[in-house]
Amino acid sequence: MNLDRTPAETGDPDPEAAATRLRFELAIDAAGIGSFDWDLQTGRLEWDDRLLDIFGYDRAGWPGTIDAFAERLHPDDAARTLEALQGAIDTQGEYDAEFRVVRPTGETRWVQGRGRALADEAGTSVRLLGVGYDTTEHRQADARVARVLESMNAAFFALDRDWRFTYVNGEAERVLGRSRGDLLGGDIWELFPAAVGSDFEVHYRGAAATGHERVFEAYYPAPLDAWYEVRAWPGPDGLSVYFLDVTERRAAEERARVSAARLALIAEVGAVTGETLGSGAGEDAAMQRLAEAVVPVLGDWVIVSLTGEDGRMRDVGSWHTDPALRTTAARYAELRLAALQSDAPILRALASGRTLTVPDVGAAVGRTLPPGEVSDVFWALDPRTAVTLPLAARGRTLGALSVYRSAGRLAADEDDVATAQEVAARVALALDNARLYEQQRRLAEGLQRSLLSAPPAPDAAEIVVRYRPAMEVAQVGGDWYDAFVQPAGTTMLVIGDVVGHDTEAAASMGQLRGLLRGIAYREGVGPAQVLSDLDRAVQGLGMATMATAAVARVEQTPEQRDAGLTTLRWSNAGHPPPLVLHTDGRVQALGAERPDLMLGVDPAARRTESVVTVRRGATLLLYTDGLVEGRDLPLDEGIGRLRAALAELGDQPLERLCDAVIERLRPERLQDDIALVAIRLHPQG
Repeated sequence: MNLDRTPAETGDPDPEAAATRLRFELAIDAAGIGSFDWDLQTGRLEWDDRLLDIFGYDRAGWPGTIDAFAERLHPDDAARTLEALQGAIDTQGEYDAEFRVVRPTGETRWVQGRGRALADEAGTSVRLLGVGYDTTEHRQADARVARVLESMNAAFFALDRDWRFTYVNGEAERVLGRSRGDLLGGDIWELFPAAVGSDFEVHYRGAAATGHERVFEAYYPAPLDAWYEVRAWPGPDGLSVYFLDVTERRAAEERARVSAARLALIAEVGAVTGETLGSGAGEDAAMQRLAEAVVPVLGDWVIVSLTGEDGRMRDVGSWHTDPALRTTAARYAELRLAALQSDAPILRALASGRTLTVPDVGAAVGRTLPPGEVSDVFWALDPRTAVTLPLAARGRTLGALSVYRSAGRLAADEDDVATAQEVAARVALALDNARLYEQQRRLAEGLQRSLLSAPPAPDAAEIVVRYRPAMEVAQVGGDWYDAFVQPAGTTMLVIGDVVGHDTEAAASMGQLRGLLRGIAYREGVGPAQVLSDLDRAVQGLGMATMATAAVARVEQTPEQRDAGLTTLRWSNAGHPPPLVLHTDGRVQALGAERPDLMLGVDPAARRTESVVTVRRGATLLLYTDGLVEGRDLPLDEGIGRLRAALAELGDQPLERLCDAVIERLRPERLQDDIALVAIRLHPQG
């Protein structure tokens, strides 16, 4: 094409038409398009310079025949290309073909040819006009993209706007289980009907409708039976989809999740059962907590059984993952033991001490149940598989754990069984420890109480004593109280606390109590003298014991008797101050400016003695620090609370008053032993 020609030089009389033609020719030239004109009557084939260049001809050597065109065609493309030309001629229709051209240099080029046959008045094709352009670079780019897509280890396919496959790479063939021949041109919803209505359809149509990429994970059922990670992005020609089979990854994540849940369960059951047993809530409450913790990690529902001291077994806890069936499971737990045959799985597990797996609970248990409610309840629960484990520790079987799985859940595997065994072992050990602890606690409390005698009953006075052992330890404590009457009829009250909480402290407590009784029983010995003599005895006997103590003596002269008065004489060796509730409701702490040393520190320490006169009807209370001090209660605050309780509750009978102040100050578990002794001076005559 000569781009330098003016409209006048084209011979076109219309300058505007010439300009339009020139613009058209420039556009054709810029696009690299060559044109041809084939006269079907003469056989002459005219090519422009662009088309001659594409085929490797020069103007001088161009013969102008269809044979010259066919000569340059690639052998593999020649037949179909010539058939496309003949088809356009025969039908007076369009010609469209892409083919390879082999130039004289041996270079191969891709060419896209398009044209139309023109017919005469008789309807016979007389000319074929058209264009051709080089598509080699486009083809090479497509080939590079195809090579990339084929080399990907991820599956890829493309869909047109009618949801038909237009491209599928090799990995997609493998993952989808179908060949390119089966997929290309096929409708995705017809080829993969399970995708209809699934997340796949939702996200594919959503991406096409919004023009935004969608990334998601979804499961496709059999025959694929796999999880896929999918990335779908829309384009002008349809939807491109990249996806990976992540079934193994999902399975690994699920195994990790289940493994973590098992480990968390093992830690949790140890904590909840230990906490519940240690709180004093009892074994039944602890086993119910266990049942609730086990579901749903190990099974869909569970029953926990305990063997009592009489050897009889009780179902004490149950839980179901379905809230609607929890009452049903609890009812079955109430009924099943009385209805089981002697060879029932739970009884065999208890007898053998071994874990028993039951692959068909219906056959093993359900069909052996008698007709009636227990059978109806069993089949309403409809368990399929089960694992029954004895709760055994230190050679003793304490109960059993029965874990059931319903339809739709696989039977317990080795890891599930191992986890259940670990849970059962930990719970059994905690249960056995709690029982041993309770035995020791009862023994300790009995021993402690055996060392604390009943109070005397002097004339015109009432003495009440209380001892409460700590709940957190099973050892004997060092708290003690005492009350006795000297030969002349004078009443002595003693409260003390040996440092420590063990059997050694208990033994020291017993020795101190006995020594103090012997020293204080002498006629005319006052509280300060009693403590001084006791301190020297502690050193002289090599007891290596430290303790706090307070001693009070109730004295009365004939004149005081007539006046309704009494003297309280006391001495305190580092102990919390006794409290006096006066008849007017006032509460007085019997303290000193400088408290004396506790016993066992310095036997030469000077002991002081104080007196206070009270009216008959007053109450004196001596107590140990467990009542007024703890982790949650500073000593000063505790004494203040005790004074307030005495003032408020002081009009109650002495027995009830002592119980009420303990409950008021220590309503929860006791952190330390509590001992107290109180005397109320009744009016005389």
